Amino acid sequence: MGVREFIKGWPVYRQLTGTDPLGRGAAAKSSHSEQLTARTSTADSVARSVCPYCAVGCGQKVFVSGGKVAQIEGDPDSPISRGRLCPKGSASKNLVTSPLRQTTVKYRRPYGTEWEDLELGTAMEMIADRVLATRSATWQDADDKGRPLRRTMGIASLGGATLDNEENYLIKKLFTAMGAIQIENQARI
Repeated sequence: MGVREFIKGWPVYRQLTGTDPLGRGAAAKSSHSEQLTARTSTADSVARSVCPYCAVGCGQKVFVSGGKVAQIEGDPDSPISRGRLCPKGSASKNLVTSPLRQTTVKYRRPYGTEWEDLELGTAMEMIADRVLATRSATWQDADDKGRPLRRTMGIASLGGATLDNEENYLIKKLFTAMGAIQIENQARI
C-alpha cells in the first residue's frame, strides 16, 4: 500500500475533503466497519424476558442462535426500562453462558476439604431432613404467658439478587408456612 492510498483511507482525510465535514457518516466508515453485522441479526429467535437481578423488573430481549443465548439486550417495548439495563442487567448473558457456572450440586462433608458432586434427589432429601429436624427442635408454640407464637427461630432466609420476584414471593410463602419469621432479601437490604 502506497502513501497516497494510505492517506486516502485515513478517516480524517475523507472528513476534510469529502461531503461529511463533521465525520458522522461516510467519512467515519472503514472497509472493515462496513462488513460488520450486529450480533442480533443472526439470531434464530427472540424471547422476551425480565432481568433476574432485582425487583425493578426491567424488560429484556434474549436473542437465541443455534439453541444458545447469543445476546441479551434491553427491551425498548418495556414500559419499565424502555430498553435500558443497568450494568448487572447488561451482563446477564454471563449468568446463563459463563463456563464458570456450576451445573451440578456440590457438597462438602463436615470437616471435609474437597467438594464432591451429589445427585439432586439426594441433596433435596438431605435438605428436607435438616429443615424438618431444625423446625422440630426449635419450634415455639406459645410464650411464657400462654400467648400463641407458632414460630421457629432456628430457620432464617436471605434471598439473593439473582432471584426474580416470583421466586422471592414463593420463598417468602414457603418460609412463612414453615414458621420462620426472619425472612429477608438481599435486594431490600
